[in-house]
Amino acid sequence: MTFRWIHTVLPLLLLLVGCSVADPPGSPPPRSSGTVANGDTIVTGSIGEASTLIPLLASDAASHAIAGYIYNGLVKYDKELNLVGDLAQSWEVSPDGQVITFHLRRGVKWQDGHEFTSRDVLYTYRVTIDPKTPTSYAEDFKQVKKVESPDPYTIRVIYDHPFAPALASWGTSILPAHLLEGKDITRSELARRPVGTGPYKFKEWVAGQKITLEAYEGYFEGRPHLERVVDRLIPDSSTMYMELKAGGIDMMNLTPVQFQRQTVGISFLERFNKYRYPASSYVYLGYNLSNPLFSDVRVRRALTHAINKEELVQGVLLGMGQSAKGPYKPGSWGWNPNIQDPVYDPAAARELLAQAGWNHTDGDGILVKGGKPFRFTVLTNQGNAERLKTAQIIQQRLRAVGIEMKIRVIEWASFITHFIDTRNFEAVILGWSLGQDPDIFDVWHSSKTGKKELNFIGYRNEEVDRLIVAGRGTFDQKERQRCYWRIQEILARDQPYTFLYVPDALPTVSSRFRGIVPAPAGISYDFIHWYVPKGEQKYTQ
Repeated sequence: MTFRWIHTVLPLLLLLVGCSVADPPGSPPPRSSGTVANGDTIVTGSIGEASTLIPLLASDAASHAIAGYIYNGLVKYDKELNLVGDLAQSWEVSPDGQVITFHLRRGVKWQDGHEFTSRDVLYTYRVTIDPKTPTSYAEDFKQVKKVESPDPYTIRVIYDHPFAPALASWGTSILPAHLLEGKDITRSELARRPVGTGPYKFKEWVAGQKITLEAYEGYFEGRPHLERVVDRLIPDSSTMYMELKAGGIDMMNLTPVQFQRQTVGISFLERFNKYRYPASSYVYLGYNLSNPLFSDVRVRRALTHAINKEELVQGVLLGMGQSAKGPYKPGSWGWNPNIQDPVYDPAAARELLAQAGWNHTDGDGILVKGGKPFRFTVLTNQGNAERLKTAQIIQQRLRAVGIEMKIRVIEWASFITHFIDTRNFEAVILGWSLGQDPDIFDVWHSSKTGKKELNFIGYRNEEVDRLIVAGRGTFDQKERQRCYWRIQEILARDQPYTFLYVPDALPTVSSRFRGIVPAPAGISYDFIHWYVPKGEQKYTQ
């Protein structure tokens, strides 16, 4: 899995922490581990369809979830969230931190039989920083002064200044130079038929239905035990849950209602294992700052004052999560526990709105300014029941202070292509998945407001820009923490987002799958070692 900021469709990703197995009263005894065997298929469900299987060009979770099976980076996080080698067997970092020398694994083969070498790393670096490449992920590699390849199995990366996320940034998916070099990556057939070095290779993409992957016999860490991964597109969590119970899929993320109320019977717990842990993600209400409605900070602060976040945690998440006050997960070292976020206070919201000139109504209770009522539409993605319910609760709270918020639900691919990428929205309810490093350049720096970049709300603040650059430009963790704590203070003041909540991840997996060991990295970090004993295998080749 690459270490990216990505739009979350579902909360289950590889970079999740604090994992534990749910073990409610009355649970059946755990199954024996059985004998390790190859074979069988795991069928997963996704509410959003992938946009492209070239990860450099994708910013959505659906695409990265599939690409994570197919590609590797030079480094990756292990189960304890330590950086370890992936395509790089080892590396050295110079005393000043400005030169990293990677020693690549020998004998690694692309899934079409070509050898992996430093040529592929050089190509990936060059295409990433190419101005013609429409990617959100170039910034980390623009910090590189040059990349050298003394031989086919050595890569030397030279920076002209300290760059704290340098090593982790090389977790990016390495692309096959022999298939892409000299071609327009945006027109490559690899978007629909990828070729990687990872544990699974592409077999089939049936648009609007499913993507099928097969175990790669030549994978350098050893062939994965499960023969196939089938990701089915099911754009509704209730329908997905019915498919789960009917045996149509093996794994999904439960909603809080499903987790607490619909999956506690002995019959379900005999067939499935449930897990619960804080997700490395957050959900937010984001404002298009180019829209005059949201240009006044008093209005944005009023909106946050009008929203009861604890009501969302209890009413939407059923208590399985916590309120958010900024772009970090509570408890992480970049998180500022002292943030003074606008608290739920409808009276304060009305006062701020009045100060901003929204203080006359036309009799229907909606505030008016300059003859125009305070009305806007919030967009969210199809199939996510929690976000829809979140929008409905916020709608009621805003109505109570004189603001009419309409809700529009849009299919995921269309949402990204026709609304986010084109900035054609007033407000959105979305989520971000978080990496392990607290660097937030791609989402919050003012240089990242261009088309297909991630600061799509158009937030610009010179002090935040300086602090982001300072935070990534030192290896001193205390100094970095000072930068990130101050950034959170500014965001709490400016309220470009109303940060809503950090949910718990609630995955469930068919109990026929063994080898799942919860760890700080979640449950999927060791996916190639999941297996089904021969006598319990459901699908044959």
